Amino acid sequence: MKGWTAAELLDHPDRLLTPLVRTVPGDRGSPFRAAGWDEALDRTVAAITAAQERYGRNSVGCFGGGGLTNEKAYLLGKFARVALRTASIDYNGRFCMSSAAAAANRAFGVDRGLPFPLADVARAQALLLVGSNLADTMPPAMQYLNEARDRGGGLVVVDPRTSATAKTATVHLRPVPGTDLVLANGLLHLVLRAGHADLEYIAARTTGFDEVRAGLAAYWPDRVERITGVPVEDLQRVAGMLGTAASAMILTARGAEQHSQGSDTAQAFINLALALGLPGRPGSGYGSITGQGNGQGGREHGQKADQLPGYRRIDDPAARAHVAAVWGVDPEELPGAGLSAQEMLSGLGRDGGVRALLVFASNVVVSAPDRDRVLDRLCALDFLAVSDMFLSETAMEADVVFPTAQWAEEEGTMTNLEGRVLRRRPVRVPPGEARDDLRIITALARRLGRGAYFTDDAREVFQELRRASSGGVADYGGVTYERIEAEQGVFWPCPEGGTGAARMFTERFATADGRARFVRVEHRDATERLDAEFPYVLTTGRLMRQYQSGTQTRRIAALTRGETVPRAEMHPDLARRHGIRAGDAVELRTRRGSALFVAEPADGIRPDTIFVPFHWGGESGANALTDPSLDPLSRMPAFKACAVAVRKVEGPQPQLGGRTHMDSTPRFLQGIFPFTGKGLDAPYLLASELRYVVPDGYVTQPVYLRGGNSCDEMVCLILMRDGVPMRYLPIGAKDGVHVSLRVVEDLMAGTTIEVYVAAPDGVAGSVVVDLGLVEV
Repeated sequence: MKGWTAAELLDHPDRLLTPLVRTVPGDRGSPFRAAGWDEALDRTVAAITAAQERYGRNSVGCFGGGGLTNEKAYLLGKFARVALRTASIDYNGRFCMSSAAAAANRAFGVDRGLPFPLADVARAQALLLVGSNLADTMPPAMQYLNEARDRGGGLVVVDPRTSATAKTATVHLRPVPGTDLVLANGLLHLVLRAGHADLEYIAARTTGFDEVRAGLAAYWPDRVERITGVPVEDLQRVAGMLGTAASAMILTARGAEQHSQGSDTAQAFINLALALGLPGRPGSGYGSITGQGNGQGGREHGQKADQLPGYRRIDDPAARAHVAAVWGVDPEELPGAGLSAQEMLSGLGRDGGVRALLVFASNVVVSAPDRDRVLDRLCALDFLAVSDMFLSETAMEADVVFPTAQWAEEEGTMTNLEGRVLRRRPVRVPPGEARDDLRIITALARRLGRGAYFTDDAREVFQELRRASSGGVADYGGVTYERIEAEQGVFWPCPEGGTGAARMFTERFATADGRARFVRVEHRDATERLDAEFPYVLTTGRLMRQYQSGTQTRRIAALTRGETVPRAEMHPDLARRHGIRAGDAVELRTRRGSALFVAEPADGIRPDTIFVPFHWGGESGANALTDPSLDPLSRMPAFKACAVAVRKVEGPQPQLGGRTHMDSTPRFLQGIFPFTGKGLDAPYLLASELRYVVPDGYVTQPVYLRGGNSCDEMVCLILMRDGVPMRYLPIGAKDGVHVSLRVVEDLMAGTTIEVYVAAPDGVAGSVVVDLGLVEV
């Protein structure tokens, strides 16, 4: 639903249409005023020049985003190294995929979120999903989990909450947040004990197994239960499901990875996958689910502090020489590795830190941990420029704000979670004075005297990206706009003349010897311990209707209906202990700060855990609470577990309107039904089981409709809304179809949905129907 409502933002009244500058230069307490592009760009270049002359080149920094197209991410990285000649660049993907990326690079020699096509998920006979609520955060992907289930596959969901996805699971494991590594090691212990390990695969395709096996002695089932809270019988059941399935898959996401030991946790699940012999087999493997629109491509082409295009290491002399040759500069001119995102933010305005910062496609005031410290550091800057579509919380702190184009107004490419490079085409020009970020970056480079190295034409930028990435780990050399169109996307790695690798690791891994690496990992306690003052565990996550910092989604009426105030989900026992009832205002407090939420008691969450969404800023900002402690390998902050206290806020309560519970529940109308045609112009209700009425107080969105036809004639399924045809679905003779319904509008309470069939008079047979809906 976030996708099909996104067009509402294109002409939103809050849209930035002209550059903004402070009325009094250098005084961020003075109001913004509209300005021309020349003034905005000149102020920015003057601030860059002044900072670098006084403090050195690294005093100017760039902070990018996983929502940038490949072209923009590439050009921003090049701008930092060639125009600014600074090492100070990183991006918000450091808060998202970095732990899984670090583990995959260490184990496989390459980081591609899913090293297999997404369709492989539907072929898994057993699937372990760790730390992801796909039904809410990526609803279109649920079709593959549903198909796997329909084929008899078993789904195991690891989540401290009974999420919408967990409700569909065969087994739901609810570990203490921050103990997923123990869970993975405990499952591997049981897999080895039961003789389920693929010893032939291990011997032929991996290294390091003996050391991992030696360490597993400490993860016997009773100890794992004591640490994680997961019963031994559930551990044994899941180990048996994974070990005996003909095909199995392990997928991790932010719930497992956003910890101070997130890289090791991802590695522990990779160890489990390798021991079972899963990577490289159809319908099997290990993968990590991307969290941003271009989370995969955004980390491949140079906006990370330690990377050059093609996923090359910036400290590799051969990589520097290759990229410098493409850029037409001396390799010695390229800076070295800079600081990671949180480290750069922590040093803003300090001696040796960044003094002038340019932010593209990121809202760090809401999305970074320990928000108050980040806000304090932004205020300490000499200069801040922000490129955004709206006046975000970060843009409100800026000296200069650039109005940028939206998705429908720009050309470029994105790389999805399965490594498929896709094309984005503009369908309209940006409104007002708004410009694409390629134009903004190139204009700044020209004013800095480095314009000869830059172009703002997306196709030309992509052609250069291809050359710069060629021969690298993420090789785009053989990807062209024309191939993307002709093939509906091209998988990387795809060298010049290559076909693109939809499924990786079938014969070898991307390591020097072609073998995957087992790595022994041990559990460490969370950086924050619970005590009498902070007795509970706080974890954060996403809601179906909101996205990231909420800069866009909180401006769409259909997405904020009933969710104008964020809620703190807690177990009823915990709520009663503090005299809290549904709808009460509560204050959550950690060792960094406090924030206000509305209480939502829910049986499906652990009694020692409180869950809050992170899409809001201000007094309800979850990241005012979160722990900035970093994973030593990935530099990922510990968003998912910290110690927290809760108290009821006395006095007037907020007026929310509507119900307080905003969880989502998948609904399925499905089965195999006989029919006898009455004529194509005489449709009728196929079966009473195919009638659904939206309950009072709920809104439902159709997600997909699948159908199969056993007879020798074409038939038609008709989705009816309150007796009126909503969608026709012709199905050929002995054929099947599957269509997305994501563009369909909200179905309000009381709406009746039915599935009718129309067939030639007298024709008989059976149809398979599977209608997926989400009730929120």
